[in-house]
Amino acid sequence: MTTVWSFPTRILFGAGTVSEAGAEAKRLGSKTALIVTDPGVEDAGIAAEVSRALEKGGIVTEMTTGVSTNPTEAEVHAAAEAYREAKADLVVGVGGGAPLDVAKLIRLATTHSLPLAEYDDAIGGDAKITQPMPPMIAVPTTAGTGSEVGRSGVVTIAETNRKTVIFSPRLMPDVAILDPQLTLSLPARLTAATGFDALTHNVEAYCAKGDHPMADAIALEGIELIAKHLATAVEDGANVEARGAMLKASMMGAVAFQKGLGACHALAHPLGAEVGMHHGLANALCLPAVLDFNRTAATMRIARIARILGVKGNDVETLAFECSGKVRALRNQLGLPSGLAEAGVEEDQLSHLASLAIQDATKEGNPRPCTKDDMLSLYRASM
Repeated sequence: MTTVWSFPTRILFGAGTVSEAGAEAKRLGSKTALIVTDPGVEDAGIAAEVSRALEKGGIVTEMTTGVSTNPTEAEVHAAAEAYREAKADLVVGVGGGAPLDVAKLIRLATTHSLPLAEYDDAIGGDAKITQPMPPMIAVPTTAGTGSEVGRSGVVTIAETNRKTVIFSPRLMPDVAILDPQLTLSLPARLTAATGFDALTHNVEAYCAKGDHPMADAIALEGIELIAKHLATAVEDGANVEARGAMLKASMMGAVAFQKGLGACHALAHPLGAEVGMHHGLANALCLPAVLDFNRTAATMRIARIARILGVKGNDVETLAFECSGKVRALRNQLGLPSGLAEAGVEEDQLSHLASLAIQDATKEGNPRPCTKDDMLSLYRASM
């Protein structure tokens, strides 16, 4: 059974919902779609399933698969050229955050003439995103980024080798199709890492500076869903209920972080750009240290997160203190590395990583101000 939400992206949720892709494309007035995916999703047969669903609706399809885990500027431009060559009028992103982000940025690259670096949110580039964009359908195959409902695309710019966030409501997909059956083949380790990405989005959004009661409420429910279902999704990948709950939590995290993110994402982005680390894993390895760092600035909120994650007690300061330990315990339960060193990061890399982290715009939402020395200390605490 399909459930349809609008927030404001039109969201279709339910097992088997991918079959409605063709009807949704026709509703958008499209005739030719470029499917943007990665080799893993192609090999799993999921991209072909989406293609068949589109073709049943009378949509001509072409496909590009040249997307890596941490998308680059060159990959975006190559995919944009594929869109032009196909004479497409619709972009369909299929996969995790990387293909969905590239799909969004194809729309930017084909309608705006400036270099991608000029649209960097950290320098006010959102004001330069003014032109209408072709429609997009997003089909997530992981439950982590929530990019299917998000307003940003992340890309590594060649000149700086820095993960750059490009942000605009115009980048939001028109339709998101959340079909838990498409996530059943995701391996346990990737389920864990992407699940931690969703957890970090919800946690950082809830703790971020500012007043946004809707985002706060959505983030809390997202954390609840993750606390109840992430371990099951990792341990029993065929559990459709758990997979569906994680897709919901992932989507909710992306809606919530319109309020802001924080230091964990500022730490995670350089680990992706410089070390090639999976973004969700980077978040998983840095989140406990960031929770400890933020404890004095967001005590009540971190204590509330701790309760949701299962920490017992009534003393707020004790709950907040124990939150990071609960996150570490969950990380260990899911079989993820215990720290950056185990994931291959060397001590002599940390200073350079800290110099990149302090430049990352996501740190601006952190409830406690950060310096470069703080970033270095947080990396060391995450080793």
